[in-house]
Amino acid sequence: MFGAKNDGRGVCVNSKTPAAERRRWPRLPLAIPVFVRSQAESDKEFLEFATALNVSAGGMLLAVRRSIPTAAQVLLEIPSAPLAALAALPTVNRNLRAKVLRMQHGEGYNLLGLKFSRPLLNHNSAKPRRKVASSL
Repeated sequence: MFGAKNDGRGVCVNSKTPAAERRRWPRLPLAIPVFVRSQAESDKEFLEFATALNVSAGGMLLAVRRSIPTAAQVLLEIPSAPLAALAALPTVNRNLRAKVLRMQHGEGYNLLGLKFSRPLLNHNSAKPRRKVASSL
């Protein structure tokens, strides 16, 4: 973690280098509405409207009001307008399963670090593609 210090000439950032990036996929800073479904401590299922703050192929950072324990399984549903008449559109995944890896309490909300059960990208598309030479 970077720290700041004031040396009389202004605020400087410590020259410590950050720890190596452990994430497999880049995060996209997107605010996406999400319905979260899981089980409460009393074994009752709940449904809550939340906001994803950033998303990657492997997981998301989610802001929720409810406290959800680490290691809890959650079902996520991304709401969308009904487009059944437009069959030419590509199929998309609106329902995702995830596991809570971490939770950070805030004032009036909690931040959940989630890992998807299956990455949003398949293994073939995650690898860089080689350029094919033209025969012309």
